[in-house]
Amino acid sequence: MRPSLAALLATGLAAAPVPAFGWGYEGHEAIAAIARAYLTDTARAKVDAILATDPDTSTGPDMIARSTWADAWRSAGHRETAEWHFVDIELDHPDLRSACFDYPEAQGPASAGPSDDCVVDKVEEFAAELAAPQTTAAERLLALKYLLHFVGDLHQPLHSADNHDKGGNCVLLSLGDARTVNLHAWWDTSVVKALGSDPVALGAELRARITPAQKTTWQRGGPQSWATESFAVARSVAYTIGSPPGCTSDSAPRPLPSGYEAEAKAAAAIQIERAGVRLALVLNRALDPAISPNAPQKP
Repeated sequence: MRPSLAALLATGLAAAPVPAFGWGYEGHEAIAAIARAYLTDTARAKVDAILATDPDTSTGPDMIARSTWADAWRSAGHRETAEWHFVDIELDHPDLRSACFDYPEAQGPASAGPSDDCVVDKVEEFAAELAAPQTTAAERLLALKYLLHFVGDLHQPLHSADNHDKGGNCVLLSLGDARTVNLHAWWDTSVVKALGSDPVALGAELRARITPAQKTTWQRGGPQSWATESFAVARSVAYTIGSPPGCTSDSAPRPLPSGYEAEAKAAAAIQIERAGVRLALVLNRALDPAISPNAPQKP
């Protein structure tokens, strides 16, 4: 039996605002589990071969565990990669180009910066590196590990939208008594845990719901349209709590509106499903020569 959302919140979230991590590890691992099931045999073998060369011990060595590596890398002192995890499209002035720092061109390997860049650019850059024969082995490994994470980040609604509140990090939610959590952290972790406590099992459960028609539809477009789609989810679901724009230190915690939790869970489930399908799409196109980069893959 799955734990209730109330129980999860009571046991896991009882403090002040915490940093943003763009889905907790549960969400990223569920996305990677969905994607792995959709990889072609060729792509799956190449993913495993590339990851097998990695001596890094900050996460487990397999594809699902490595989906959390980019957060571990950032937290280990690599703050120059922090902006790469999101794209702050403002609710009051939605401008993807501005949110992406006017699409700066990388001078050298994508892993070397610039630091002022967005997740849309980084997904495109690392996908190109993963596919390019001339990419060095070390950079190919980094490209794969970043992609395993950043495609997921792109689908967390509060990583593609902002209300001048640091993607919801400035918005405190009241959970009863003295317990509070910020809106971004609530979407990162609480909503996903409410869907299921085992990320791999959750990935299998969500994948079983994906219809061939949905898979075909979700494979259309690319990082820019996927970010715009996530922004729409943030505006229509995540930001319907009535919080004002901006970061105000004396703002009182806001209670969740009636029906908000159920709507958030439904939206998060779909975003995780979309991310899994699209992560597989990116990896298949980059690693399997038999996959056309411009044609949808078979259901």
